[in-house]
Amino acid sequence: MSVVTEIAQNRILWNSILAWFIAQVFKVFLTLILDKRWDFARFVGSGGMPSSHSAIMTCMATSIGMQEGFHSPIFALSVASTLVVMYDAAGVRRAAGKQAIVLNEIVRELQSKHTITEGKLKELLGHTPIEVIAGAILGILVAVL
Repeated sequence: MSVVTEIAQNRILWNSILAWFIAQVFKVFLTLILDKRWDFARFVGSGGMPSSHSAIMTCMATSIGMQEGFHSPIFALSVASTLVVMYDAAGVRRAAGKQAIVLNEIVRELQSKHTITEGKLKELLGHTPIEVIAGAILGILVAVL
C-alpha cells in the first residue's frame, strides 16, 4: 500500500482534521453572531471560541483510545501531548496575547509622539479555560460520532 493511500485511509487523522475544521468554522459564525460581521480571517486565526488546538488533539487522543485501546501506550502518549497543547493554549499563548495588548498600547503612545513604524502585534493568540474546555468537548464529540 502506498504512503498516500495509507494517509488517505487514516480515519484518526481525518477525524482530527474535521474537529479542527468545525472549530474554525464555528469561530467565523460566532464572530458573525457577536460582532455582526463576516471575518474569514478567523478561519485560519488562533485564539477564540472554541479552541481548535484542543479540538484536534482531544479528537486524536479519543480516536486512538477507541481504536488502539485506552490502555495502550500510544493512547497514553496522545493524552500527554494533548495536555501539553491545552496547557500551552490556555497558559503560555494566552499570556503572550495579554503582553501583546500592553505592548501595542505602549507603541500607540510612542507613535503619537515619535516616528515609530512598528506594526501592531497579534493580540488574540491563546484561549481562556472555557475556550479550551469547549474545544476539548468538541474534539471528543467528533471522535465518538
